Amino acid sequence: MSLLVVGLSHRSAPVSVLERASLSADSQAKLLQDTLAAEPAAEAAVLATCNRIELYADVDKFHAGVAELSTLLAQHSGVGLDELTPYLYVHYEDRAVHHLLSVACGLDSMVVGEGQILGQIKDALALGQELHTAGRLLNDLFQQALRVGKRAHSETGIDRAGQSLVTFGLEQLADGRDPAAWAKGKRALVIGAGSMSSLAAATLARAGVAEIVVANRTRARADRLVEILGQADGTGVAAHAVDMAAVSDELTRADVVVSCTGATGLVLSAEAVAGALGLDPAPAHEAPAASVPAASAPVEPDAQHAAWVENGSATATAQARAVRRIPAQSTGPVRLALLDLAMPRDIDGGAARLDGVRLVDIESLAEASADAPMAADVDQVRSIVADEVAAFGAAQRAAHVAPTVVALRTMAAGVVAGEIARLEGRLPDLDEKQRAEISQTVRRVVDKLLHAPTVRVKQLASEPGGAGYADALRELFDLDPQTVAAVSRADLNDPNRGRS
Repeated sequence: MSLLVVGLSHRSAPVSVLERASLSADSQAKLLQDTLAAEPAAEAAVLATCNRIELYADVDKFHAGVAELSTLLAQHSGVGLDELTPYLYVHYEDRAVHHLLSVACGLDSMVVGEGQILGQIKDALALGQELHTAGRLLNDLFQQALRVGKRAHSETGIDRAGQSLVTFGLEQLADGRDPAAWAKGKRALVIGAGSMSSLAAATLARAGVAEIVVANRTRARADRLVEILGQADGTGVAAHAVDMAAVSDELTRADVVVSCTGATGLVLSAEAVAGALGLDPAPAHEAPAASVPAASAPVEPDAQHAAWVENGSATATAQARAVRRIPAQSTGPVRLALLDLAMPRDIDGGAARLDGVRLVDIESLAEASADAPMAADVDQVRSIVADEVAAFGAAQRAAHVAPTVVALRTMAAGVVAGEIARLEGRLPDLDEKQRAEISQTVRRVVDKLLHAPTVRVKQLASEPGGAGYADALRELFDLDPQTVAAVSRADLNDPNRGRS
């Protein structure tokens, strides 16, 4: 079985496609279940964030796996396969491991070095474990990704290369000014009470806003976030919760709005923003975005998937850049600053053209981050990733031979036990001390004979191309494949496996 990832992200697809392809929690669960039901996949995990959707699987056939995974992504995202295909990337085996470890370290993030992705990887693993779709390979891989991500942040200065998406967004709203000085004394409205909204509220509180109002569809979650803000030391921010029905009224009093909900439609229309500012909503019509390239003539799936591997995502990235756009901003003093961190978007892009409104959304953040300077520590993180990819591959190859070694030692122990029993039948007059000494001697001889080859086979198996040593061991010692499989299943069902 081999690791395969098929996905799309802000690097390969325009935000307009990512918005339409976003997966709800229910869709993610159904996608995992359907992937496991598909013939090529034995394990599955999905990493779905505001700027990436990736499906990981342990497959026995590459081309069939790519075809099945890409088809499932299209079905559950609601974007047709023909339209989705140009933006998909494929990574296989070591390249797939390298990709996830790079993602965990923040190297593939919209804002390089941001650490929020670690929580999202942890959530992806938890979902796979809850639904029993993540087996040995994906448990080991995602646990390794979490460890490597933490290592990168603790051993390097990758944090200096970027910040959280929230902090970066506030910097864009401040438009060159110090974000803390810009935010000081402002009234903030936070729409949503999930992890991103909570991070936004905490960041605003630390930046020195005077007041934070939290609006959420579930009032209890908004109240809980307000309670957490009240417990924070040193901010002194006044915070209270309101129902979503009160958003229009709160909008008239707000200086800055951060929205990140799971809604499938707009939360704030351009008309609602215009009404809150007493403006004519007529100018709030978006200019047409550049058209998405038309799909090419149908291609045989295997040929298309082979092309993905050969060409990578260069073509898709070029297409993505061609259709990205930053909302045209109004000129003059800013009366209302809007930060939209949702995918799909919460705030109508047309609001950016209203007088006195500045809008920053995922799309404009992608454009801004493309020009952000890279820290020297990024090279150090890349080196860590390369080392960890090699270590993961070696560990997986060694794990592949381990059940065979255990089965060999089990067989040897059985042979020893049988011979000792025969000896006791032939020499019934042996006392307990003599029997124990003979038994220990025989076991010691067998252990010494097996020690060197079993240690060596583990070393050889951990090297590239070492997967065949387990097969050679089974063949040379005529081991029962069912016994080896039983050892593997026992290891997989260990309740302590995969726990941090």
